Amino acid sequence: MNHKYGPERARFGVVVIGRNEGGRLITCLRAVSAATAVVYVDSNSTDGSVEAAREMGADIVELDLATPFTAARARNAGFARLLTIAPDVAYVQFVDGDSELAAGWLDAAAAFLDRQADAAAVCGRLRERYPERSVYNWLCDKEWDRPTGEVRAFAGNVMIRAKALKRVGGYREDVIAAEEDELSVRLRQANWRIWRLPDAMALHDAAMLHFGQWWRRAQRAGYAFAQGAHLHGAPPERHFVREARRALVWGLLLPFAAIVATIALPRFGWIAWLIYPMQLARLSINNPGPLSDRARLAFFQLLARFPEGLGLAMFWRDRLLHRRPQLIEHKQIPTSGNT
Repeated sequence: MNHKYGPERARFGVVVIGRNEGGRLITCLRAVSAATAVVYVDSNSTDGSVEAAREMGADIVELDLATPFTAARARNAGFARLLTIAPDVAYVQFVDGDSELAAGWLDAAAAFLDRQADAAAVCGRLRERYPERSVYNWLCDKEWDRPTGEVRAFAGNVMIRAKALKRVGGYREDVIAAEEDELSVRLRQANWRIWRLPDAMALHDAAMLHFGQWWRRAQRAGYAFAQGAHLHGAPPERHFVREARRALVWGLLLPFAAIVATIALPRFGWIAWLIYPMQLARLSINNPGPLSDRARLAFFQLLARFPEGLGLAMFWRDRLLHRRPQLIEHKQIPTSGNT
């Protein structure tokens, strides 16, 4: 990696965050090694990630174990380090260690921010690398397929104007998931705009092969909905209020009501459970694509309300008991090699 930062090279830098990404991290770093200043932030990997990143010439930040890990904390640490080695950097591209930036994306994103002076952040089309390997990877690929143009929020892979990020104080480090959505709220409140381009931005490797991984990821989303609504749920933003209410109703209140009805009215209480197949049919009709895809997506959309509801309950438990939020992990550690 080139660490001689001339005027052109100092326009943007890259911050990669990861923990036990294995071969995915090598692929990620290779995609950015020839273009920019690169900082790799590691959250206590045990698979040799730090050594591999160092061999590739990245500047390394190893997070202190004494403070709980969050992606927000890692991104802030990487940004701070980037500013020390390239203080005049105009833009910072954040990359998750399980993603590989597309050729030409960095230049396209920087050129867009050059043209769009009121844009704080720009992202592009993210695709799942192996959607055929599991239904859970396939679900991620559907999740990444989002509208282009001006948008309300971005995800983990994004290029942000350094001036805008500094102005709003960076990521909130106590937000354990959907920290990008929370940052997007504050950027928009500061009168910045956010864009998603139709350009290919990156390939993502979720490596979700087991139901338990998907369940924990949905549980984490529920926690994020509750935390986001707590932080920014007031009008006019209403951040994650709809999502939190949806998880509360479908994942907690309706199952409880159906169980009570079944116990109280053994002969007729089971009818209450029919609301779920009715909702499944409604979602299948409203989803896009072939019938088989619509039905499969609808099934997991409905099923996700249960772990989301549990995540919601976990957030309020932590609030009532004054507990610090803890990261809900869903990834499995890669064994070896590129994935």
